[in-house]
Amino acid sequence: MGHREDLLEGAKRCLLEKGYARTTARDIVAASGANLASIGYHYGSKDALMRQAVIASAEEWGMGMAEVPAGSTDDATAAGDPLERFAAVWDKVLQRIATEREFIAAQVEVLGLLPRDEGLREAIGAVLPEGGEGLVAIFEGVPDTEVDAESARVVGSFYQALLTGLMVQSLIRPDAMPSGQDLASALRRVSAGEVLGQK
Repeated sequence: MGHREDLLEGAKRCLLEKGYARTTARDIVAASGANLASIGYHYGSKDALMRQAVIASAEEWGMGMAEVPAGSTDDATAAGDPLERFAAVWDKVLQRIATEREFIAAQVEVLGLLPRDEGLREAIGAVLPEGGEGLVAIFEGVPDTEVDAESARVVGSFYQALLTGLMVQSLIRPDAMPSGQDLASALRRVSAGEVLGQK
């Protein structure tokens, strides 16, 4: 790896260990083994590097989500009830949320900074549509290329809202998180007017 890659890896480590706002340029240098001047040379500023670290970390986490369906849903589930697939995929995602708390904390911290950090907001906004497309592909069990723009916009936003909300909830009440089946039951009630506990 060159200095550029080393810096990004160091910034990602700092993001998990120290958080976005508390990470200094010297922290990144210490974590990466690069020199201070190389931050400006390769990224322009520490803030630009940290924005890239946030996006790269989220993309890597998302790639891990993309592996969920193959290992968590059998052919019958994938081809059968969409709500069963929905529940099975969420169970795997919720397991990751529960066990990757440093990543979750860093992502939630960044959300709180968005209203006051235009550069961070623009950087995340630029990749948000791609994230929505990826979530639709995961939950529907199809390649990204099969997700049309309107589905990515509407359904992807729905999945992003759920994911973000669950991340926040996991930091507040980790012992009271819903299961995938709980989420499916809630969706069933909302969409069909069913009352929980009734057949």
